[in-house]
Amino acid sequence: MALDYRKCAQEIVDHIGGRENVAQAAHCATRLRLVIKDNSKVDKAYLDNVDGVKGMFESNGQLQLIIGTGTVNKVYDEFLSITGMTAATKDDVKAAAAAQQPLWKRLLKPIGDVFVPILPAIVASGLMMGLVEALGKVSPGFAQTDWYAFLDMVANTAFAYLPVIVAISAARVFGGNIFLGAVIGLLMIHSTLTNGWNAADGYGVWYLFGHIKIGNYTLGQINQLGYQGHVIPVMIAVLFMSKLEKWLHEHVPEMIDLFVTPLTTVFCTALVTFVVIGPIFSFLENMVLAGAQILVSNPIGSMVMGAIYPATVVMGLHHMYNVIEAGMLSGAAGLNTWMPIASAANFAQFGACLAVGLKCRNQKTKAVAVPSSLSAALGITEPAIFGVNMRFFRPFAAGMVGGAVGSLVAALTKYFGTALGASAYGVTGIPGYLTINNPLMYTIILAISGGIAFAGTWMFWHEEDPAQKAADEAAAKALAEGPEEEEAAPEKVIMTTGAGAIKAPVEGKIISREEIPDATFASGVLGDGVGIEPEAETVYAPFDGTVSTVAESKHAVGLSGAGDMELLIHVGVDTVAMNGDGFQTFVSEGDEVKAGQKLLTFDRKKIAAANHPDVVVVLLTNAEDFDDFKVTP
Repeated sequence: MALDYRKCAQEIVDHIGGRENVAQAAHCATRLRLVIKDNSKVDKAYLDNVDGVKGMFESNGQLQLIIGTGTVNKVYDEFLSITGMTAATKDDVKAAAAAQQPLWKRLLKPIGDVFVPILPAIVASGLMMGLVEALGKVSPGFAQTDWYAFLDMVANTAFAYLPVIVAISAARVFGGNIFLGAVIGLLMIHSTLTNGWNAADGYGVWYLFGHIKIGNYTLGQINQLGYQGHVIPVMIAVLFMSKLEKWLHEHVPEMIDLFVTPLTTVFCTALVTFVVIGPIFSFLENMVLAGAQILVSNPIGSMVMGAIYPATVVMGLHHMYNVIEAGMLSGAAGLNTWMPIASAANFAQFGACLAVGLKCRNQKTKAVAVPSSLSAALGITEPAIFGVNMRFFRPFAAGMVGGAVGSLVAALTKYFGTALGASAYGVTGIPGYLTINNPLMYTIILAISGGIAFAGTWMFWHEEDPAQKAADEAAAKALAEGPEEEEAAPEKVIMTTGAGAIKAPVEGKIISREEIPDATFASGVLGDGVGIEPEAETVYAPFDGTVSTVAESKHAVGLSGAGDMELLIHVGVDTVAMNGDGFQTFVSEGDEVKAGQKLLTFDRKKIAAANHPDVVVVLLTNAEDFDDFKVTP
């Protein structure tokens, strides 16, 4: 019996709290995607039994109702008719879902979006920096060799030029020109400026607008100081640049846009960066430095610093602590008691990151978290903080707790004998054993801070998307191999019914339906079939038939064949989010096609770059109608 689309849509509307409870609505090839304002008004038990709804789940702030290919678009049309809503794009739904997220997630999302693409660079550099520094401390003679100098240069390049890498990635996230973003990043570490890590030694200033004094501040004073190691000011600068560039593109006449917009964008962003952003962060650095010097004089203050130290890493303010350490070493005691605090904080981030790496099932997350944790153990925490802990937040918070407790214990040692401290500065974590005065106590501090952070993360952090179990290996393979030349249509038969055979629509390795890295497809709720890990980038018709559906985002095609076979070919997992980028279709709804006819092409590199598995899902959505249906080996 045919589905009553109107009745299905009406029941959905009635049991999601009505029109007023829906922020946005869209659909993909198989699912109705709704952004709900108040989830408490949704009757999930009823929705699960609505005729036409094959399942539902919540993901990324969306309530997704599984309806099926060729049907969801009809139910969606009725949904719009009943509610009076207008059709929304995937971006509209995505934006509405993001707006429903908690504030802390919305604040952290841009940092995660910026850092995910650059993780390979900073993870590799962080791990190598830690190893090279450790080798230099273990063998002072080696630290004087050309090999050490060469390895040190290779290791610290990503961090020395981190603002450039961050600026390029941020420009992509904020929609700006990535090359203008690169200019802003380079500007912030220009060789004319004093290296940001040497700020304590003094730096020059420019007075672009005279010497207009406002209290202790001189209006227009620009510090000739670089932003090495900084992240937040670079992101703010590029965000400003991207907004300004978009505004100029909309308002500058096209005839002069090519040179007026880039020129104005770079100049205005440079001025705002050094006149506004620079002084703000200079003020922050001075305030944090003064506060830290006061706090570390007592155990409670040390505990506070152990907790907030990772936050100052995020802000790029942690390099200034060398001033405190140098002052301690030049004092009467000649002991750097700040180092154990920093080590406790860093080792706590190691523990939290390691817990994520061991607990998660997502192979890509694991591949980032484990080496990042090793880097943190060696004192280089940026990969662990930005690549893992800050993205998931709870590991970061667990690390703050572990750092606080470890720092408190370290500070209390002075009341029970000799204060724990180091004879040098700039070294934390495992390499710190080379400078610490009490290795046993130092080991206890690291165990406490790392152990608490590990336990807290293990207990309170839960992986949000466990369905990606095998996805990242396919994505990494696609990224490494790149696109291949188009081949002839495959001849291998992958499914059979009494109505006819179904050939593989794309060349590649056949995997079982249960191995498809998406819980919905793998469960069989949308039909039975297989997945294909593609070795080519062209999808062909697997039988003679009619095109019943072409997804708006071009990543999926539905076909009707002999005996009313209804087949779904879905390229990748969650590739609807790519909005057609990297996909090209060659057929339209209603077209008659022959076996071996080209249906669509896709770019495996773009799918991998967007962090989606490229598995091609091939499902006979009405397989239950065929008693003789079977998947061929």
